[in-house]
Amino acid sequence: MSLAIRRARSADLDLVAPLFDRYRHFYTQRDDAEVSRAFIGERLQRGDSVLLLAALDDAAAAGFVQLYPTFSSVRAARVWVLNDLFVEPGARRRGVARALLEAAAEFARNDGAARLELETDHDNAQAQALYDAAGWQRFDGTQRYHLSLAQAGLPPAQA
Repeated sequence: MSLAIRRARSADLDLVAPLFDRYRHFYTQRDDAEVSRAFIGERLQRGDSVLLLAALDDAAAAGFVQLYPTFSSVRAARVWVLNDLFVEPGARRRGVARALLEAAAEFARNDGAARLELETDHDNAQAQALYDAAGWQRFDGTQRYHLSLAQAGLPPAQA
């Protein structure tokens, strides 16, 4: 098995956009190749996220991980949020997700970040098992909140 992971560039949009659309579909969003292509294309063009792309054997794209930058004011340091991780069904159980997690950690370390963070659904036992096995630690004593900025009945872009 040959596995290669590299940072995606704008020229990789045709490889990444379909993966990103399937990732969104996994999280109950309707298939929308246009929205997925526009969103991921903007991320790649602006460079406001880091997307690491995995290629397995002859497959041009087997999966990806996407990181977004933020900061810790208390630590006065950068923090990377691992927001997206997706592996094609045919490439699962072959170490791709674990390798993507390791590549993300290496990227963040080399960037001088204080830490990587992620969250997953409370019922996503498969992802939790992966993160536990890869050495990720759960936050103890914290409670995450969010505030939706969309107005009732309007999509977020129109709110």
